Amino acid sequence: MQSTSSPPRLGARPGTFLLAGAFVTGLLLFVHGGCGSTDCESAADCTDNNGAPSQGQEWVCINKTCETRPTGNPEPDAGTDAGTDAGTDAGTTDAGPTTVSVQILAFNDFHGQLEAPTGGNGQIQTGVLPDGGPDRVNAGGVTYFAKHIQDLRETNPNTVVVSAGDLIGATPLLSALFHDEPTIEAMNQIGIDLVAVGNHEFDEGSPELLRMQTGGCHPVDGCQDGDGFEGARFKYLAANVATAADRTLFPRYDIRTFEGVKVAFIGMTLEGTPEIVTPTFVSGLSFKDEVETVNKLVPELKQQGVEAIVVVVHEGGVAATGALVNECKGTGTTDGLISGAIVDIAKGIDNEVDLIVSGHTHNAYNCVIGGKVVTSAASYGRLVTDIDLKLDRATGEVVEARANNVIVTRTVTEDTNIKTLVAKYQERSAPLANRVIGYIAATLQTPGNQKDPVGQSTMGFVIADAQLAATKPANLGGAQIAFMNPGGVRADIAEGEVTYSEAFTTQPFGNSLVTLTLTGAQIEAVLERQWQQTPTGVTIRILQPSVGFSYTYDATQPIGSRIDPASIRLNGQVIDPATDYRVTVNNFLSTGGDGFVVLNEGRNRLGGAVDTDALENYLKTNSSQASPLPAPALDRITGILPPPAP
Repeated sequence: MQSTSSPPRLGARPGTFLLAGAFVTGLLLFVHGGCGSTDCESAADCTDNNGAPSQGQEWVCINKTCETRPTGNPEPDAGTDAGTDAGTDAGTTDAGPTTVSVQILAFNDFHGQLEAPTGGNGQIQTGVLPDGGPDRVNAGGVTYFAKHIQDLRETNPNTVVVSAGDLIGATPLLSALFHDEPTIEAMNQIGIDLVAVGNHEFDEGSPELLRMQTGGCHPVDGCQDGDGFEGARFKYLAANVATAADRTLFPRYDIRTFEGVKVAFIGMTLEGTPEIVTPTFVSGLSFKDEVETVNKLVPELKQQGVEAIVVVVHEGGVAATGALVNECKGTGTTDGLISGAIVDIAKGIDNEVDLIVSGHTHNAYNCVIGGKVVTSAASYGRLVTDIDLKLDRATGEVVEARANNVIVTRTVTEDTNIKTLVAKYQERSAPLANRVIGYIAATLQTPGNQKDPVGQSTMGFVIADAQLAATKPANLGGAQIAFMNPGGVRADIAEGEVTYSEAFTTQPFGNSLVTLTLTGAQIEAVLERQWQQTPTGVTIRILQPSVGFSYTYDATQPIGSRIDPASIRLNGQVIDPATDYRVTVNNFLSTGGDGFVVLNEGRNRLGGAVDTDALENYLKTNSSQASPLPAPALDRITGILPPPAP
C-alpha cells in the first residue's frame, strides 16, 4: 500500500540490509509456481532435471532450489512505499502489487520514565565536537515520545508498536508511587501493541505483573488515583517464562496479518532473569533458553503459514563508548561489532527469523548479526527504532528490512492528552516527591556514571553507609558491615538539597534490609562472586561496601582466586575466617540475587527498614543546609587491574 503523503524521515537512515536466509536478490519478482530438484546451480540444471516448464513459465535456480516464475516480468517502477525511502537498492524493488510494507516502531527499557529524564539519562550523542567531545541533544519524556510515535505511525497504516521489556519496574516515583499504573495508562493512550516481558516486569512479583495485564486495584493500596485501573490494552508476551511443562505466563507469540500476509512476533526475556530479580518474586516460574525457545516455535509458526518472524527479546549487546545510535561498533571484538549475549542469540536463532528487537543493556545499536537485523533503542524513551519491512505478497517472506534509530527530540509539540495524564499524577504525588530530606556537598554518582576503574561509587557508598546505620543498633540487627549491589543504584543525586523523589529514583525497588550472620570465610566467598563466568563472558558486579570495610582484589588472577584474605579488613583489623560477623544487605541480595548465592547461607536473619527509609533517615541525621553531607572518598576497594589492551 502506498502513502499519498509521508512526512520527512527523522534522522539519517542507514543503508538497506539484505537478510541472509530470508530473501535473495529479486525474490519479490518471483511467483512460486512449484519446486523441482534441490540440486541446481543454474536454470539450465532445472531444465535438465525437471524438463521444460509449463507454458508462460520459466525455471530459475534460487539457493540451489528450482522454482518457476512467469516469463516476461516487467521491471519494477520507482514508486514510493509507505514507511520506506523512495528508490531501491540493487536486487530489490519498491512496494507495489507484489509486496506489502509493514512498519515496526520499537523501543525498550522505558522504566516508567514519564517525565523528561535529566543528566546523561536525558541525552543522546549525535556526533563529535571539534574539540573531540561528544555532541549531544536532549531526548525523552513521554509527552514527546507519544508525538514521535504518532508522527511515525502516520507514515504507514500497517504499523505495530512493540517494546522489548522493562516497560515498568525500577521506575521514578511518579510511576512507582502508583504501582506503575500511570505508565500502563500512558502506553494505552499512545497505542502500543506488544510488550515482551523484561526482568524488571517481575519487580513486584508475577501476580502484580498479571494485574498489569488484566487490571483491577492493587491488593494492598487499592486504586490510589481514585478512578480504577483497567489494565493494559496491549499484549504481554513471554515465550520462555513457563508456569508448567506446556504453559507460559503470557502468550508465546502474536500473529498479525497485513493485507493478507502474516507476521509473527515472539516475545521473551533473558534466561538469567532469576539471577537479577528477588528470587521469591519468580518462585514457581522457569526461564528457558532464548535460542531453544525460538527455534522450537519456528516450525509451529511455519505450519500456520507464517514466513516473516520477528523476535522481541529483553536481552542485549554492548556498544563501544561514543558509538552513535545507528552504528554497530563494539570494543574488544574481532569484527569490531557489538559484544554481549545478543550476539550469540542472533547467531543461534533459526535463519527463518528476520529481525531481532532487543534491550536490557540500555545501549543503542543498529546491526546485522547472523543475517538478521538486530536493533536496540537505548532506554527511557529517548529513541524509537523505525523498522521497515517489505513482505512478498505471494510467499509471505521478508524481502527487505531496514532500521533507523530516531531520536525522541523535545522540539516537537507535546501530546496534550499524555501531558494531562502526567500532570494529574504530578499533582497527586507532589507533596511526597518534593519533600526535602537532606543536603549533599557534591553530586553523588552511580557506579555506571562514576567511571572509577575499580568499580567504586560515591552514591553506592552512601547507600551502604545508610543501610549500616539503620541496622547497627543491637535491637535492629547489630550490623558491622553493609553491602549494596551496584545494579540497585539507579541514578545520581545532584549537589544541593535532596528531595524524596531524588532519593527514591536512585533506589526505586522498595527493598527491605536484612541483617544476617556470615563467617569471615563466607564474606571472602561473597567477594569472590563479584566475578562470575557466563557462557558469553565474565559478568562483573562490584559490591559497594560500607564505611570501615576495605579489601584488595587482583583481576589478573583466575576467577575464584582474586581476593587476598589478608587484605579484607574491618575498621583496620583483618577479618578472621572463623569469626562470625553481622552483615546487612537488601532482601534481593539476601536470597542470592545477582548470583551471590553464598548469602543464602546467612544465619540469624533479621528483617529491617525499607531501603529508601534508611537513606532518608541517614540524610536527615547527617546533613543540613549549613553542613551538607560530603561525598565519601573512593578508598574502600583497591584493585589490581590487567594492563590495557594495545
